Amino acid sequence: MSQKALGRLINTTPAADGVWIALKGAAAGVTFSCFLTGAVGDTYTLTQAKDSAGTGAKNLAAIAEYWTNTGNGSDAWTRQTQTAAATVVTTAVATQNAMVCEVEGVSLDDGYKYVKLTSTGAGTVNALSRDLIAQRAPANLPAMGV
Repeated sequence: MSQKALGRLINTTPAADGVWIALKGAAAGVTFSCFLTGAVGDTYTLTQAKDSAGTGAKNLAAIAEYWTNTGNGSDAWTRQTQTAAATVVTTAVATQNAMVCEVEGVSLDDGYKYVKLTSTGAGTVNALSRDLIAQRAPANLPAMGV
C-alpha cells in the first residue's frame, strides 16, 4: 500500500489561526488556506518567531502573491499580487471569501524557525506544511507547533 500525502508530502494544522507553525528543519514551506464566509473581507497578518513561545516575534514581509476565490469550488483561483508585505487584505466580495498564500522557509530571518498567520476577523486559517524534510506515517508526525 502506498503512503498517502499526510506524512509524505504534507502535515496540517486545520485550526491554525494565530498558531505558531515550525518551518525550518521540518518543511520547505507552509501553505496557509483561509476562509471567511459572508463576503465581509478580512486582514491576515504573517509573523515569524525564534521558537514556539513567540520569542522575538515580528512581522514577516514575505507575501507578494496570494490567491482568492469563493471557497465553494464553483470558480477558479484568481492570482493577486502586492508589494511583499506581512499582511493580506481580502475585500468584501464573495470571490475573496477564500485566500491561499505560501511562505517558503528561506523567507524567514536567520535564527527564526516559526511562522503564524492571524486573522483580524473571524476567518479560519489552515496551515499545511509541505515538502516535508522527514517523511513519516501520520501517527509519527511531530506536532507542528513544537
